[in-house]
Amino acid sequence: MTIDEAARKLADMYQKGAAQKEQVTHIHLFAITYADEITGMSLPEILARAGLPDSYKTELRKGINLAKYVRPKD
Repeated sequence: MTIDEAARKLADMYQKGAAQKEQVTHIHLFAITYADEITGMSLPEILARAGLPDSYKTELRKGINLAKYVRPKD
């Protein structure tokens, strides 16, 4: 996954959450779902390309950290 692909997926998930007033929850879900793919990428760059504030990088990190607890192990 490229940074542009990650940004598009994040923006899409954020917009879905906006309709439900659960934007931050959808940021967490994005990070949990794509933790392996986005680890090592610039989180501020993903957010910038998604058109989201840099302050959400903390929420992305939370989701990445939660991923190992909420995803089944292979």
